[in-house]
Amino acid sequence: ERLCRYISRPAVSEKRLSLTRGGNVRYQLKTPYRDGTTHVIFEPLDFIARLAALVPKPRVNLTRFHGVFAPNSRHRALVTPAKRGRGNKVRVADEPATPAQRRASMTWAQRLKRVFNIDIETCSGCGGAMKVIACIEDPIVIKQILDHLKHKAETSGTRALPESRAPPAELLLGLFD
Repeated sequence: ERLCRYISRPAVSEKRLSLTRGGNVRYQLKTPYRDGTTHVIFEPLDFIARLAALVPKPRVNLTRFHGVFAPNSRHRALVTPAKRGRGNKVRVADEPATPAQRRASMTWAQRLKRVFNIDIETCSGCGGAMKVIACIEDPIVIKQILDHLKHKAETSGTRALPESRAPPAELLLGLFD
């Protein structure tokens, strides 16, 4: 797992990244160049363009496996925890499944917690257990839900603050003018 984290680390260190007073992006180099340069300064759009060039194209596999870890290896089932691979034998229906065969892949919530340390299964208020009951991705449905919640908040028992009134001296109807 440490190797995976090392390989998947970001291309730019946040600790060495800062903004100048002029609004440019300043990046401190890990080791100085031969000419002694310790920082590189970019215009914001130029910096974003250089970062965008580092993002791989969609569905491009960046990790290549060789040997027994290759997808088509006959021995892959012997070395992977899920026993997947070309050499995996089909088991008879009467034969009970082993825990490794029954093991499902990680859930979305487990992956969020493992990679980003975001725990969506624990309530931030009380610490109780929560579970995902729906994953809504349709923008129209999301807008309808948010509009309904906004309308519900507006019509609920919460009242707005009363209108401000005049200072007490002005309420005396000009008796002290």
